[in-house]
Amino acid sequence: MKKALYSLLFMSILAIAPMQSQAQCKSFTKKHCIPKLEPYVYNGQLNSAVLSEGDVAELLLTFYGGQDYRIQVCGHPALGNIQFQVFDTENNILFDNAENDYTKAWDFKSNSTQQLIVRVTVPQENNRSEMVQSGCVSILVGFKE
Repeated sequence: MKKALYSLLFMSILAIAPMQSQAQCKSFTKKHCIPKLEPYVYNGQLNSAVLSEGDVAELLLTFYGGQDYRIQVCGHPALGNIQFQVFDTENNILFDNAENDYTKAWDFKSNSTQQLIVRVTVPQENNRSEMVQSGCVSILVGFKE
């Protein structure tokens, strides 16, 4: 009986933990990331995840012609310099923040409606004796009115 109760408790914790970390990520994004989009207007799409050192994530986004945009990548400070790259659908690189002093944003004008891929890479620390860091990473899009 006691063993079954512990198993049930453990399973409940495993089920709740991802929801709690996602809620914390949402809160982090609203407090620390969205305000940095100014003077651009946040498009309302929340694209965030909890990532660990060495993780790579990609997101396909649509941009409309004739519009000025800002793509902003915001991550927890413990993750270090997060690299983000923007590619077209033919895998041609359009922007790499590693070549621009790890800036957290890229402003551009979309001349035509297009889909772009944003790839985020969390750096991996060389010091393996420490615990692996993880934290919230958000990809935000803003536009000018």
